[in-house]
Amino acid sequence: MKIVKRDGHIVDYDPQKIRIAIGKANNEVKGKEKVSKEQIDEIIKYIEELNKKRILVEDIQDIIEEKLMEFGKYPLAKKYITYRYTRELVRKANTTDKSIKELIEGENEYWNSENSNKNAEVVTTQRDYLAGITSTDITRRFLLPEDIVEAHDKGIIHFHDADYFAQNALHNCELINLDDMLQNGTVINGVMIEKPHRFITAATIATQIILAVTSSSYGGATVSLTHLAPFVRLSYEKYLKKYQARNLSKKDCEKFAMQDTKKEVEDGVQTFNYQVNSMTNTNGQAPFLSVCMYLGETDEYKDELAMIIEEFLKQRILGFKNEKGVYITPAFPKLLYVLEEDNIREGTKYWYLTKLAAECTAKRMVPDYISEKVMKENKINEMGQGDCYPCMGCRSFLTPDRTMHLGNIANAKNYVEGKGKYYGRFNQGVVTINLPDVALSADGDMDKFWKIFDERLELCHRALQIRHKRLSNATSDVAPILWQHGALARLKKGESIHELLHHGYSTISLGYAGLYECVKVMTGHSHTDNGPGKEFGLKVMQHLNDATAKWKAEEDIDYSVYGSPIESTTYKFAKCLKERFGTIKGITDRGYVTNSYHVPVFEEIDAFSKLKLESEFQRLSPGGAISYIETPNLQNNIEAVLEVIQFIYDNIMYAELNTKSDYCQKCGYTGEILIDDNLEWYCPNCGNRDHNTLNVARRTCGYIGTNFWNKGRTQEIKERVLHLDNKNA
Repeated sequence: MKIVKRDGHIVDYDPQKIRIAIGKANNEVKGKEKVSKEQIDEIIKYIEELNKKRILVEDIQDIIEEKLMEFGKYPLAKKYITYRYTRELVRKANTTDKSIKELIEGENEYWNSENSNKNAEVVTTQRDYLAGITSTDITRRFLLPEDIVEAHDKGIIHFHDADYFAQNALHNCELINLDDMLQNGTVINGVMIEKPHRFITAATIATQIILAVTSSSYGGATVSLTHLAPFVRLSYEKYLKKYQARNLSKKDCEKFAMQDTKKEVEDGVQTFNYQVNSMTNTNGQAPFLSVCMYLGETDEYKDELAMIIEEFLKQRILGFKNEKGVYITPAFPKLLYVLEEDNIREGTKYWYLTKLAAECTAKRMVPDYISEKVMKENKINEMGQGDCYPCMGCRSFLTPDRTMHLGNIANAKNYVEGKGKYYGRFNQGVVTINLPDVALSADGDMDKFWKIFDERLELCHRALQIRHKRLSNATSDVAPILWQHGALARLKKGESIHELLHHGYSTISLGYAGLYECVKVMTGHSHTDNGPGKEFGLKVMQHLNDATAKWKAEEDIDYSVYGSPIESTTYKFAKCLKERFGTIKGITDRGYVTNSYHVPVFEEIDAFSKLKLESEFQRLSPGGAISYIETPNLQNNIEAVLEVIQFIYDNIMYAELNTKSDYCQKCGYTGEILIDDNLEWYCPNCGNRDHNTLNVARRTCGYIGTNFWNKGRTQEIKERVLHLDNKNA
């Protein structure tokens, strides 16, 4: 017999625990009020003869109370009830002490591997995690209903970022309106920052803005290099005037001015990169930043933008030096390169940038690629125009602009009437549904599946409403950099952010995970079979979209379907499924569940078939998703990378290539660091297993991680198959 505990965990039945619990109550009464050893044995026998495979711990306690009453031991029953109630109060009163102790002593597996870009040994990270433990405790005990907490604990749903939820003013991720802040000025920590007059100053101010913004939110942030391009021209004009004042020829003035400008762009990009990677925000890490490279965002400053993009790619190819002085692959900033008509084919004006991007991808795993063509087909704004814009962080996409008829509700100083607005918009947060749990709970019954699915969706809906309601209490004063000084809006002091949470201005995300396992349980097929499995998988995805569309219509809140990254949650979901349903071959026998709609990592499929298939599912994940292919080292096969890039442009909105870029500090090995059967990382050249002297970079959830991962995610990385060989693209 198995016992289901309050937090959803399942343990073996142990009669000794019943004896101990009754014994403690027995010690509180006298003489005939006590229960005899034989009567205790009778209670235990009664429970065991129920012959249940599983029983709730609460049910056992109810039985004990009833039996004590039957024996006429009313004072004892009262003591037992009091004991039970007291234990419940203790459980609810303080759930933080043990977690804090384990964190400080480095013994907590969850916090040690919660985020592959955070080092839990560092004091700044520990400070963030200490606040997170407290926030999680407050969230569980005071802010969420018990059924939502219970569903979260059982892995039925996942309430993301509870470690930040205690504060009512924190949102998830955003597209920073850098253009407004640089062109029209901003305020940081009460200091007025006016419009800069040269590129290197603009690049430096941009990093200060990024640090301030990411310290006031908890998800990813994105800036566009387009917003820095005008300052390249200002620098050029400054240098041109300098040489004109020396009475040089027009040709020499332009030549020398351009040389100086290119040097300033090089220095400015280097400053930007060093600042972003050396700064630590209030979340205990470098800003979780993405940088967008989209030539189509500007006509006037396209050549200046191309200069900046080229320099970013060149510096990323070089890499950043680690503490040993060796160039390695950094995690941030993540680079987003938009594929468009001007750069996708040989002979186009900016093809040289795409070739440089391909070289960068082969060596450093970035940039990721957004197809302008496919995105404009998928993202149609209120005016019927197709829009192209970057994700917020690693994969979270805003829905098309539906607010144009409302005018400039954020009071942005760079608002353009009749044009889709994306910079300055944001995401309110995520709650994820565990799709494999829905399928396993239905036990093969299709009618039961859809019924349970709807019940779980409503649970997610209620949790998302709580997220929204909590954020709706915030005013602009809680984060002036966001709401008053241009990053997201320019509201008045004390003004509510309520309007920006409605009308489609911001999104709120219904996450999902494990589509593969869900489909496999219900149909016996993979959703990649181009048959009944795929058909059912698309129905599941459409059902998610139908639910969010209904909520959106009823509440004027932009609910959107989101392929959750679940970096640490993949392990949690897998463990919960195994505890609830046992070990099921091919479903619960791994330490992870498959991310979003992805083809499972162990399934053999070629790169082009994978991207083509996943594009159909990506369209049904409008709030966020990314596809990838796994490749060997392609640094000597850039043509293969370019062929994949061109395929992405024609077929899928957002995709990336996962290459390998590792380094062993002990022996200097620069090949792939491997994982053994015990899920431990080691250098195949010298056998080094010390994480402190192994530089490993792997894409885990749309972004690159460099601080290693939990056992579940490590197993997933180990089991990845290649989708592209190194012979033919």
